[in-house]
Amino acid sequence: MRDYTKLKIWQKSHQLTLEVYSVSKGFPKAETYGLTSQMRRSCSSIPANIAEGCGRGGETELNRYIVIAMGSANELEYHLLLARDLGYLEQDGYCQILKGVKEVKQMLTGFSKRLKKGV
Repeated sequence: MRDYTKLKIWQKSHQLTLEVYSVSKGFPKAETYGLTSQMRRSCSSIPANIAEGCGRGGETELNRYIVIAMGSANELEYHLLLARDLGYLEQDGYCQILKGVKEVKQMLTGFSKRLKKGV
C-alpha cells in the first residue's frame, strides 16, 4: 500500500481539482447540476482514483485505476472546452487549466508505463 499523498501526480491532480472548483464557482446557477457538476466530478475523480488504486493490492491493480484517472482527465478536457465555448470560462483561464490537465495526463501516462514495466 502506497501513501498517495506523497505522489507528485496525486498532488498535481489535487491542485487541479481545487482550481476547477474555484473557476466553476462563477458559472451560471443554471449549470449547478449540469456542466459545473460534471467538471467537478470528472476532475475530482482523477486524484480519487489515484488514491483508491494506491489502496489496492499491487501494481496491476494500481495501473487499472491510473487508466480510469486518464479517462476522467480526458472528460475534464472536453468539459473545459465546452465551458469556454459557452462563454463560462475566459480564454486565459481555459488555457491555464488546460495546461494543468495536459501536465496531469503526461504524468499519468508516464506513471502507467513505469507500473507496466514493473508488472
